[in-house]
Amino acid sequence: MEWMLLPIKRYADFSGRSRRKEYWMYVLFNLLLLAVFGTLMLVGAFVGRSDDGPGAGFFIALTLYVLVSLALLVPSIAVQVRRFHDQGRSGWFWLLNLIPYVGGLVVLVFMCLEGESGDNAWGADPKRAG
Repeated sequence: MEWMLLPIKRYADFSGRSRRKEYWMYVLFNLLLLAVFGTLMLVGAFVGRSDDGPGAGFFIALTLYVLVSLALLVPSIAVQVRRFHDQGRSGWFWLLNLIPYVGGLVVLVFMCLEGESGDNAWGADPKRAG
């Protein structure tokens, strides 16, 4: 659980390096949140449903999901930037995400690659540090 929450503790820290484990555990944490909110929206859509549309629970869960997603946007970008730093790349590689279709796939491949062993321009090797 510590690895899942570490990027939140380092909320807007764009410096340094992050291991693959930190990144992928954070991704898993986000997927679990998505599953929880998706379930709440599904249940809320049927409980209190009327002819006018889904029940109020759906809109409450949707609002909470949007707020949590916005709150987690900065740490999501920050942990990805630190992963690029771990590989010896500039954090500006994050902008590849903005390229439709191909950009996300390229970033996915980069996030799967191992980081540089030893120190680099962005700090000490996180594997050796802990």
